[in-house]
Amino acid sequence: MKHKHAELIKAWADGAQIQIRDDLDDIWLDTNSPSWVAEYQYRIKPEPKPDVVRYYEVHKEFGGPLQSPFHNIKATYDGETGELKSAEVLSRGQE
Repeated sequence: MKHKHAELIKAWADGAQIQIRDDLDDIWLDTNSPSWVAEYQYRIKPEPKPDVVRYYEVHKEFGGPLQSPFHNIKATYDGETGELKSAEVLSRGQE
């Protein structure tokens, strides 16, 4: 009879990072030496989602738009949470 976690065991033997589910805190934790208990939940650690970078054009609040429109703000968002990580004011031609 095939072990319940056979595919994960093979992936772990080939170098995959395995995680075990902590039901109390509802999170996945890295484990380097899984015990492969049938009642536990395991998975291959997912690849992190890359950050998302967006460029924006911000105009003057008073006195009309900038002389020549260009993207002057670079915003970086966390790929996992979507939260803003950083914002940078760009000079012309820096984009």
